[in-house]
Amino acid sequence: MDHADEERATKRAKLSDGGGGGDDLLSALPDDILIHILLRLGNADVSARTSVLSSRWRRLWAFLPGLHFPPDTDPDSIRAVLAAHEAPALHCLCVLARDAYADFVAAWIPIAARRLSGDLTFINIASPDIVRDEAGDRDAFELPCFENATSVSLQLGFLRVAVPASGIASRLTDLHLDNFRLQAPCVLGDVFSSPLSPSLQRLTIHDASGVEKFTIRSESLLELELMNLDGLQQLTVVAPALEELRVAFCFLNFRNPNQPVANISAPQLVSLEWRDAYDPCSVQLGEMAHLQRLGTGIFLVYGPDDFKPNHDCLSLLRQFKVMHSLTIPLLYNSAIGHSFGASSFHILRVCTGVRKLALKYLELISPSLQAHTPCPSGCICDQQTQWKTEELVLDGLQEVEISELSGTEREGDFVQRLFSWATALKKMTISFHHSVTESKAKGLCQMLQSFSRSGIDMEFYVHSRLGGRVLYAPED
Repeated sequence: MDHADEERATKRAKLSDGGGGGDDLLSALPDDILIHILLRLGNADVSARTSVLSSRWRRLWAFLPGLHFPPDTDPDSIRAVLAAHEAPALHCLCVLARDAYADFVAAWIPIAARRLSGDLTFINIASPDIVRDEAGDRDAFELPCFENATSVSLQLGFLRVAVPASGIASRLTDLHLDNFRLQAPCVLGDVFSSPLSPSLQRLTIHDASGVEKFTIRSESLLELELMNLDGLQQLTVVAPALEELRVAFCFLNFRNPNQPVANISAPQLVSLEWRDAYDPCSVQLGEMAHLQRLGTGIFLVYGPDDFKPNHDCLSLLRQFKVMHSLTIPLLYNSAIGHSFGASSFHILRVCTGVRKLALKYLELISPSLQAHTPCPSGCICDQQTQWKTEELVLDGLQEVEISELSGTEREGDFVQRLFSWATALKKMTISFHHSVTESKAKGLCQMLQSFSRSGIDMEFYVHSRLGGRVLYAPED
């Protein structure tokens, strides 16, 4: 053995005996540090295998306060680790899977429900080639009763789920259900109402099918979000403490449009986002004296007279003429370059009492797919020009946000008019379209600032190459 080999062997020996006999140096660390090391592994199954290192490590993993299982972990291993877990409380459990079937979840979720006293996150990553309808035909698994869990988030990858009529959440405060098909028979709203879920405060249901009627009566609920409930026919919400309600694309289904039937009783509601079909004859929103924020569905710029989303948007706005904050997504054909001035003017005439306005411009056709062309002769843009001359009193409007401004001449004309209508304006925030270069942004900022008045704070944002938007401060 040469000198280098002897030196390495000596170092290994010193590490093994701690430099003076007994456990190795790593095992001599306090339990809380060793547990922290195991948590950093991010894999509960691997943490359990550290038992083979020495007697010091044999049961240490079993006292981890949180367990994380990455994709492709065998469900029997998950069940075995949960069964052997000895910590006084399991505060966090995270399970990731790919294209999992119902039996995968059924193998471990009952014991998890009994052991958990904190948060559960399950994410089933479904492959793009899995057809939702075919996935829903698989066997179902039943949600257990989470006796002590406080937060449960299940992204199920189109699995079929059975929800017991006896309830699942006596102490649960937060529940998020995503991408699932409900197994009949089940009255989902009853399970989440106060008698069975007395502590529930935040409920989110996304991308679900099989929920034809949803009725919830909750004394504790503060936030409710329902999105893409395919086939929903009737919605009833009775929640005296509810502060935020979001309903989107539940009734508005272009494949199978339903007449919206809803009855909402939420007298403490502060924020309402109704991005869905709306008919004041069948959608009863009740008294909302504390409402401050309203979000509507899309409004198609120069849409045809029979375009129902436009009609629904205006019908909803007429119910709330005085509003602290209003958010409207405007859909327009960017390839033609229509002006949105007339449409925006038409909307603002309906709700002149708004204090904070957010206009989000959404492209119907991407410029990358079709080159921008000017409006043709006789375009509707030139036929509806009253917004350029008529006065509009928006003396309560104090803050404006405009997103995805591309900087066309007609857009500039509208912003200039908006300054003249909003006599009490204090702040305007402009986020430019991703196609706006830095050099173009500088010119646009100068033009928009020339429309402004002293005392108005203006902020500009541009798209970052790394994603998102960043504050833009043009150099003088």
